[in-house]
Amino acid sequence: MSFSGFPDEAFLFYEGLEADNSKTYWTRHKQVYDETVKAPMAALGEELSAEFGRVHLFRPHRDVRFAKDKSPYKTHQGAYAATAEAIGYYVQLDAAGLHAGAGLYSAQGNQLARYRQAVDEELSGVPLEKVVAGLTAAGYEIEGDRLKTRPRGVPEGHPRLDLLRYRSLHAGRRFAPEPWVHTPEVLDRVRAVWRDLTPLVEWLTVHLPAD
Repeated sequence: MSFSGFPDEAFLFYEGLEADNSKTYWTRHKQVYDETVKAPMAALGEELSAEFGRVHLFRPHRDVRFAKDKSPYKTHQGAYAATAEAIGYYVQLDAAGLHAGAGLYSAQGNQLARYRQAVDEELSGVPLEKVVAGLTAAGYEIEGDRLKTRPRGVPEGHPRLDLLRYRSLHAGRRFAPEPWVHTPEVLDRVRAVWRDLTPLVEWLTVHLPAD
């Protein structure tokens, strides 16, 4: 199946799931999910995989074992191309539209310590600072889990204190469900975002190798 866009039914499916996150709704609309969400997302992933590596689709079921919210289904469909542990490219569809991004999503093992060490050192930290500044200037949202205070042992006047506060670091762009989301133009837009974010992914992949 070649990618041709996401139909209106995909966004309507998630609007309905947000209103009724139940097995009854899911079972009744499973074919809609398979045909208008899962299949197009898989086709999009196939198109992107040649340049960015294999793209995996996330399962639609939530892990509710330790969650207060016992809603059984995710209200979005995500897909991910990993370059290293917890690092890679991401695309998501939900009722509000599309989101494309990339970066470090959840530091594992000693990754956080290595991240802070690399940011602290001028030789590696300054290049990241320039990458993030460039992405911000280009209109990308810089996001991630971050401390409100400074990390232990970091001086108040550190030139990259803001970056050192992050415990995960990713950038992205959200697109409203405009008419082009029903066309192959989605591929061009997601590919363009991922290419723009490649310097961030490459920095993270080099400096935060898996344990």
